[in-house]
Amino acid sequence: MPDVGATDLERRPRAAPAPTRRVDHVLLTRFNLPSVGRESVIRAQDGWLRERLELFLRYTVPAVASQTAPVGWIVYLDPASPAWLLERLAPLVTAGAFAPLYRETVSREEIAEDARAVTGGSGDVLLTTNLDNDDALATDFAARLQALARPGERRALYLAHGLIRRGGHVYLRRDRRNAFVSVSEPWDEPMTAWRDWHNLMHRHMPVLVDGGAPAWIQVVHDRNVSNRVRGRRIDPGRHRALFPGMLDDAAPTGPGAILVDGWLRRPLRESREGVRVLGKRVVLAAAGKRGLDALKDRLYHRPPAALQMGGRPPGGGRDGNAS
Repeated sequence: MPDVGATDLERRPRAAPAPTRRVDHVLLTRFNLPSVGRESVIRAQDGWLRERLELFLRYTVPAVASQTAPVGWIVYLDPASPAWLLERLAPLVTAGAFAPLYRETVSREEIAEDARAVTGGSGDVLLTTNLDNDDALATDFAARLQALARPGERRALYLAHGLIRRGGHVYLRRDRRNAFVSVSEPWDEPMTAWRDWHNLMHRHMPVLVDGGAPAWIQVVHDRNVSNRVRGRRIDPGRHRALFPGMLDDAAPTGPGAILVDGWLRRPLRESREGVRVLGKRVVLAAAGKRGLDALKDRLYHRPPAALQMGGRPPGGGRDGNAS
């Protein structure tokens, strides 16, 4: 299939206001859907689910609750989830923080049906957004995406600027194919944000990339499947208002630390990342997504594992993509 969005529409904030429309917006989170491959090996390690739950409660849940625009939230869970996990989540479910759905797999058609059940499906536009269970959103994240939606058009939407947090250090990153991908489209036969890996959506639809202030936080920690520190180190203080409670314990960063990162550490990070990305692109072009996944499994010296804790969308996901 040709890259229908190979020439992206990249806009600068503030564009002309959108025409009046009603948007049904749903966040999609795969908390611990069963999966295969090297990410399932990592997720099956002792303590992964407990640690991921703490990140979910620390970052993801408060971030969604702080949104300034109305948005629904579906969290997909393994039907075989342990009782302690369901007990921890029960108060949030009772409070209506999200809609828990228990599935071993989820198809595109099922996602659309679930989104309709959560929103009522009365809007002019269906807007779905991928949200991983250890990430956070700026308070205006949903509002900014909804402002980009247009009736009668299908587009992948990306808010390009975000923050990477590792421990007390915070980095500003520009990622035009980030994991917080959204799809705005009519309700008729929707593809949704899980149509493909987040960095391959341009194969299926036009893409709109929006700049502006940081819109998201990716938390890099020891049990991340694929995330790494990328971007330039910054002082987190100027962005705390967009992420209430998310950066309060991040270390203030002086000019010296920023200078050292810019001159020494960032070039090393970018060199390693450039080699890695180039290699993945070559494998993806030659062998496709299955070939890339198989290579990852071999590199990790583990056979693909079936029905372990984790998850990816139909055909892939953030932790199985080529970003």
